[in-house]
Amino acid sequence: MTSEERGTGLPPLLNVGFYNFVLTDKVVALVRIDSAPIKRLVQQLRREGTRLIDATQGRRTRCVVFLSSGQVVLSALTQETLAKRLSRPELLFAPEPAEEEQDLQEDNSGV
Repeated sequence: MTSEERGTGLPPLLNVGFYNFVLTDKVVALVRIDSAPIKRLVQQLRREGTRLIDATQGRRTRCVVFLSSGQVVLSALTQETLAKRLSRPELLFAPEPAEEEQDLQEDNSGV
């Protein structure tokens, strides 16, 4: 759904999980958290406390979203899920509870 279809005049939003949103035109990259350099970067940003936005709601971080503003958003959803939402405009704003529940079940099972 484009901003014209919503009629709000706002750019489309990307749901990064648990009703947390970022502007789609600000997204630069979606990166998995499992590489050592990305983990070090996230730890450094946590220590600095200025550019990191934790949108995981206490869940395990699965994806790091880099924004053009220099800020970094942590998401509990996988980069595949977020990429699918970016590529399908009708999924940008609407939450997908089934996928969030699946991610939560994986968190609880230790996967």
